[in-house]
Amino acid sequence: MKKGLTILLTLLLVLAMSSVAFAAKGKIGVAMPTQSLQRWNQDGANMKAQLEAVGYTVDLQYANNNVATQISQLENMILGGVDVLVIASIDGSALGTVLETAKLEGIPVIAYDRLIMETDAVTYYATFDNYMVGTIQGTYIRDALKLDTREEPAYMEFFGGSPDDNNARYFFRGAWDVIEPYIKSGKVIVPSGQTAFEQIATMNWDSANAQARMDNLIAAHYSAGQRLDAVLCSNDSTALGVTNSLKGAGFEKDNFPYITGQDCDIANVKNILAGYQSMSIFKDTRTLAAQVVKMVEAIMSGEEPEINNTTDYHNGVRIIPTYLCEPVFADINNYKELLIDSGYYTPDQLGL
Repeated sequence: MKKGLTILLTLLLVLAMSSVAFAAKGKIGVAMPTQSLQRWNQDGANMKAQLEAVGYTVDLQYANNNVATQISQLENMILGGVDVLVIASIDGSALGTVLETAKLEGIPVIAYDRLIMETDAVTYYATFDNYMVGTIQGTYIRDALKLDTREEPAYMEFFGGSPDDNNARYFFRGAWDVIEPYIKSGKVIVPSGQTAFEQIATMNWDSANAQARMDNLIAAHYSAGQRLDAVLCSNDSTALGVTNSLKGAGFEKDNFPYITGQDCDIANVKNILAGYQSMSIFKDTRTLAAQVVKMVEAIMSGEEPEINNTTDYHNGVRIIPTYLCEPVFADINNYKELLIDSGYYTPDQLGL
């Protein structure tokens, strides 16, 4: 009996020590913008799972694309004693006050995939190479339309991202730098004339907003059967709206324009398989989450995280040390290898 009691006490002590060790690992606050877009659900889930796997407690919150809600969530995380904040902001310029509180409390801040602007409280930034995202999209259109060798002009339109998302301008600039020379030479014509970011931006990256704008462009410039060869869309939610508009207007597969995207959302991958979308940038959120976990581990150990860019990401106050992951694109030729064989999606999820 005494021996059994000793064993039990020993086990309880081990469990207590394990709990202390687990708790001592730290608490991480993860703030995501919305659950209305598939990619942020995946980002949040990947971040939580990977942080918990190495022993952290995680406070994961979604803000329904409401800035005031996100600020309130961050305030609660700070009051709750988080050791590090990981933030994918809704409005990158709206968090200065709450992050000043985090700074006073000595809480490091990692901007996740969206640079937080106009504050010196941001410690690090982790994202994909957003300029490269646009470059890949523009290059895809250039090659698909054979712009270097074609004789007749190609007709295209542009759909950018949300103006309150700092990344959106990087995406557009990367694509624009590829396509602009062909516009200047007359090989690409934009019938709407809308090529400035302010003209082609899509608030909240919203599919309905993109669809409404595409409806207007079709009515103004393509209602009499004029050719449309390509629509450069910065992400999948805008591409989805554009695709729905084109299908609603009677565009068929044999005259459907090339359409780019980003995020490899399930609905868009299905459109790729069905022949309505041409490609989507694949930013494996597992890779970005893993890099952020490494950053957190380094911070919590009092070390400097791995950084590979210290020149390009100025948030209006200072250059933010950044780690850039490299994006690739998925299309009908390689989606199986990238999305299914890697375990990112199951065949059932894609309706295969």
